[in-house]
Amino acid sequence: MSDPLQPLVDLPGVREAADRARDALGAVHRHKTNRRGWPTTAAEAAVRAARASASLDGGSTELPAPGEAGDPILSGALRVGQALDGDALTLLQSTWQRAPLQALARLHLLAAADLVDDQELLGRPRAGSGVAERLDGLAQLVTGGTDVPAPVVAAVVHGELLTLRPFGVGDGIVARAASRLVAVSSGLDPHNLGVPEVSWLRRQQAYRNGAAAFASGEPQGVGSWVVLCCEIDPSLLGRPWPSVLP
Repeated sequence: MSDPLQPLVDLPGVREAADRARDALGAVHRHKTNRRGWPTTAAEAAVRAARASASLDGGSTELPAPGEAGDPILSGALRVGQALDGDALTLLQSTWQRAPLQALARLHLLAAADLVDDQELLGRPRAGSGVAERLDGLAQLVTGGTDVPAPVVAAVVHGELLTLRPFGVGDGIVARAASRLVAVSSGLDPHNLGVPEVSWLRRQQAYRNGAAAFASGEPQGVGSWVVLCCEIDPSLLGRPWPSVLP
């Protein structure tokens, strides 16, 4: 049986971009600060990623003062960030590897808890045409349905969830978190040190254009999205994390 994602790897620039992403993340893990102190870096990266992800969905990047409720989009993104760090990440990664749709439901519950009036909607895909089928296809991909490089899989999972909007609210935060789970579970970014969300926030228009290109289904558009997702911010190289957000 042929690999459904192999044609993407053969598109111009995709394989090279995936190789660069792997090399860049490898450099981050080999940084002297992260050889032993990676848990601190990972915790900081989770917060920065959450703030950038919230901003991409129209939320605030300002952390609330103690006792304040804060922006609901940011609050959800921070809860997701906590689930992608430490022991919580180990548990979520295990769920992702055996039952990715359960992991997506968990991510949505965390991301959208303050964004819906009916709590029964949390973690439940909407009843739109083809939603369940496409989610099942995505689950098959991440549980062994492809052997293409992990950066390509992460980009496809990310783009597909942005396009499908399976829950109707909070989908962007879920999509970006799912791409991180691919990176962690595949060994691409085992300690979850990368912060691609910051790169995407810096280039918001390119990010939105890329997502639209992926949604078009045209090979060139899908390829351009994969390349964009593989572009690691240069400030990651040789440093524990980028100083982009305060």
